[in-house]
Amino acid sequence: MQRKFHRKTGQRRAFMKGLMHNLIIKGSMATTLDRARETRVAVEHLVTLAKKNDVAHLRMLIARLPHKTSACKLFYEIAPRYADRKGGYTRIIKQSVTRKRDGAAVALIEFV
Repeated sequence: MQRKFHRKTGQRRAFMKGLMHNLIIKGSMATTLDRARETRVAVEHLVTLAKKNDVAHLRMLIARLPHKTSACKLFYEIAPRYADRKGGYTRIIKQSVTRKRDGAAVALIEFV
């Protein structure tokens, strides 16, 4: 089941696109545990698409990500690293600290 993050549908899609873009461009990021879990599902699906290595899947990535740069980086740099891997392209590491303002659990999500 998809988490809603107290947002409407369009806002939630844009929010997830931003999280996916940040993870692809930076390689790792710190966020809340729930956000990291949702981002993991979405990004691993995109990596699986990128591994198929044809123009149709590149265009699908461009359509699903907010910037062409993140789609190209995923297609040309990240996906070839996992050519022989069946899944599990990301890891989530729980941090011992929580956010001060609301006590949310913080996690680090990164590519393996």
